[in-house]
Amino acid sequence: MMISEKIFRWLAAAVICLLLLVAGCAQTATLALKFTPQDSTAYRLITERERSVEVEGALLEDETIKGGRTGSRVEITFTQQIQGVDEKGNALAKITINQIKHLAKEKDVTKVDFDSSRKKDRRNPLAKLIGQSYTIRISPAGKVVRVIDVRQAKNAVRGRSQAHKVASAMLEADAIEKRHTIPTLPPAGRNNLRPGDNWSSIKTFSYDLMGAETFERVYTLKEIKDINGRRIATVEMNAIPSSEMAEQLYKEQPTGAFSKMFDSTQTYTGKLKLNLTAGKVEECFEKLRTEWVIVDPSIEQSDDKKPAMLKMGVVRLYSLERID
Repeated sequence: MMISEKIFRWLAAAVICLLLLVAGCAQTATLALKFTPQDSTAYRLITERERSVEVEGALLEDETIKGGRTGSRVEITFTQQIQGVDEKGNALAKITINQIKHLAKEKDVTKVDFDSSRKKDRRNPLAKLIGQSYTIRISPAGKVVRVIDVRQAKNAVRGRSQAHKVASAMLEADAIEKRHTIPTLPPAGRNNLRPGDNWSSIKTFSYDLMGAETFERVYTLKEIKDINGRRIATVEMNAIPSSEMAEQLYKEQPTGAFSKMFDSTQTYTGKLKLNLTAGKVEECFEKLRTEWVIVDPSIEQSDDKKPAMLKMGVVRLYSLERID
């Protein structure tokens, strides 16, 4: 019995489709932002920076060594409206600040405690940021190309008090770039991926007296799922210490040798959920936690005496969540 040409072609096409599915080609996707003029999206961004020192045992009697926590946690809710898209696909985005929470401490002493939702904070200079806008140019790869038109917002918080200075610092170009750059997206030209594919980048953190550490952040596209009519890509990040810049860092920051006296542990992970249908970030976070511990072995632990121990820690957090 002869198979007709039409049926043969149909069978051949079915086999090819099956092979593509098995190979995962059907799940290939471009991991990039998409921009539509006048489109508006609301996000909540949380950033955290903390250094901590804990002392135990005989060190508690040493008045020159004090424990405590120093750092800040900032939560900003903002609206991002796309005002235009250029020929390179970069968007001109207007950012409007809707809410702010700002908590800062120095050695456990609160220096800033502001919440725009509290009535008592309405006279705080930081409250003048609410409703202020600035514009940025952002690429499909999630990089802030340029900060534009922030003068009016800066004028609104001009002043000499500490609160004025904190508000003004939040509008510096470097702070805005860090706030709106999506760290987990792949670079342009290398963003057409399928589950299992990965890419990497280098990130360096400075730890003051503890020197600096360079990490290789490895991002892996774990899966692409259809959820309620949306294609959602999930990316996971795990970082490992990198020796790529170790020698140069050692030359620039010789005090880092101090950290060799301590036992250290590190975790640096991240995650991205990207709505491929809309080209928007649903959620994105990266968190680094590093801890150094040194114990004086000359003092034996007993029921009534603990060994002298010094523990230092660092936390860095970036968390972005779509809320509309």
